[in-house]
Amino acid sequence: MRYLIYLALALSALALLFCSRGLPGAEDRGQYLNLAPEVQYVGMNTCKTCHSNVHATFIHTGMGRSFDMASLEKTAATFGDHALVYDTASNLYYKPFFRDSAMYVLEFRLEGGDTVHQRLERIDYIVGSGQHTNSHIVDFNGYVYQAPVTYYTQEGRWDMAPGFRGDNIRFGRLLTTECITCHNNLPGFVEGSLNKYSSMPRGIECERCHGPGEIHVREKLKGQIVDTSQFIDYSIVNPRKLPRDLQMDLCQRCHLQGVAVLDEGKSYFDFRPGMKLSDVFNVYLPRYTNSHERFIMASQADRLRLSPCYLKSEMTCITCHNPHRSVESTSHEQFNHACINCHGGRREAACSAPMAGRQKEADDCSGCHMPRSGSIDIPHVNITDHYISRSNIRGRREADKAPGEPRFLGLQILTKDKATPLEMAQGYIALFDKYISSPLMLDSAQWYLEQSKQPLPEKLKTLVHYYFAREDYSAIVQLAQKQQPGQLADGWTAYRMGEAYYKLGDFPHALAFYQRATEQMPYGLDFQEKLGATYIQLQQLPQAIETLEWVLKENPKRPVALTNLGFAYALQGQFVKAEGLYGQAIGLDPDYEQALINKAALRLAQHDQEAARKLIRRVLNINPDNEQARAVWGRLSQGG
Repeated sequence: MRYLIYLALALSALALLFCSRGLPGAEDRGQYLNLAPEVQYVGMNTCKTCHSNVHATFIHTGMGRSFDMASLEKTAATFGDHALVYDTASNLYYKPFFRDSAMYVLEFRLEGGDTVHQRLERIDYIVGSGQHTNSHIVDFNGYVYQAPVTYYTQEGRWDMAPGFRGDNIRFGRLLTTECITCHNNLPGFVEGSLNKYSSMPRGIECERCHGPGEIHVREKLKGQIVDTSQFIDYSIVNPRKLPRDLQMDLCQRCHLQGVAVLDEGKSYFDFRPGMKLSDVFNVYLPRYTNSHERFIMASQADRLRLSPCYLKSEMTCITCHNPHRSVESTSHEQFNHACINCHGGRREAACSAPMAGRQKEADDCSGCHMPRSGSIDIPHVNITDHYISRSNIRGRREADKAPGEPRFLGLQILTKDKATPLEMAQGYIALFDKYISSPLMLDSAQWYLEQSKQPLPEKLKTLVHYYFAREDYSAIVQLAQKQQPGQLADGWTAYRMGEAYYKLGDFPHALAFYQRATEQMPYGLDFQEKLGATYIQLQQLPQAIETLEWVLKENPKRPVALTNLGFAYALQGQFVKAEGLYGQAIGLDPDYEQALINKAALRLAQHDQEAARKLIRRVLNINPDNEQARAVWGRLSQGG
């Protein structure tokens, strides 16, 4: 009997040990089982079956409301006569409205009181919780793009979307995985594309912060329950149990907006909670002499990490935030309690300001030292500045701020202590591409490339990207001459080499590299359009038509493909078909110069000089320096 009792106790201890580790050895390694790439996501509805109380509050947070179908229930916007936006730069109006429970945006142009252009697009998704904004997304057969208007909830107004005023790319800002995977849960991305998705979730879910739940669910269904008050459950990540650096990396995945550069062979789907962010991608920020005053909206992690409170303690984001509860429903007193806990446990010990000043601010620690402020990238919003400091006080006078024009100090990597020269070069090139198109950025990239001791194969991709940004096509060709197109593993590198040959008029070599680019990225429609254009240059019209018709089958809202396909048909003498395609392109983009010129040429070929003259005059009003239009206008002026 004594032996049986000992055996039972031993088995109980073994069971407790097994449950606490998830699998033998996991605790010793300090690794979570769901970091393994083969572990699958199960979805929030599965999580909800056991954690309904957490789910009930989480769905009301900014993350839980981050993304959904466009509906009256989702939108925070108001509609009516005031819902009209005019973009002076493009001379286009935008009217958002609902009809039969579907949301639309009407783009139109007026001349002399007449409507001379209309384009109506249905809105498929709304992005944003409504705390600050609602932005809008259109879906063309799985290819998703941002619409040009946004509703700014704090001011209750419609305006151009961030970055669109002055640079209105209309319905053409494609939304890559870098964007979607921060504003939403993980979508079904179509490999070989830039912005095509087979499925689109409806908001950020549990597993974005806890990691995939397959193992966790399987163990719980087997009855393997862990006493998490004593042990870590290694079947799923609890962010609060992570070391400080990994906690911050988890939050910084989306709350450290900057210049993101993926590591070779990685995608934005590869990061999982509990990993180092730098194992997947690095984030850089440009620093200026007034960077302490001006900051972008999604920079909470960066601002916090600059704070004396962060530098002198072990605090992280979840010291103050409960990610399962909305900030809107969290009292100021709860945030202030976190401040007091670190500063002596009493307000008197925590704050040295005179009582009169404290009473004026309602003794609100976080409200005073984390003031609301605007951001430099998103208009019409006020956000909480997460730089916690005695000097960062609500209501500070403008005169106290740094005077003079800000000076660029350099690019700082934020995801690791020190970057390699090649990584810094990649950061500066990305900064040039995405934000600051100044030659100074490329000068810095060149300096770091010269410092890099890595062999050519490891930096070929970056070198080609650098020369492409410089528009130094001859330098790219010199590199391409040493490469076999079929051996290039990166679609973008093959595409840029093809572009270099195309710009220099070497269409046979351009064709080979474009073909490789489209093999690597078959759903990269820009690549396919360039392949079609090259077929036209080589008079391979059947191949051009096949390629461009495929592009338009994928996404019929492509003015470039429509225009080039029209040109291919015109070369075959199919003028009616060509003119119809030009008309479709102009209907999508009334300022697309090449479509207007091609249509004018077709009118000239049919001896309709008056129609051709109107079209060319329209091009010259858009761009007086268009050489093709000037040449045709000269011919028309001479009666030719």
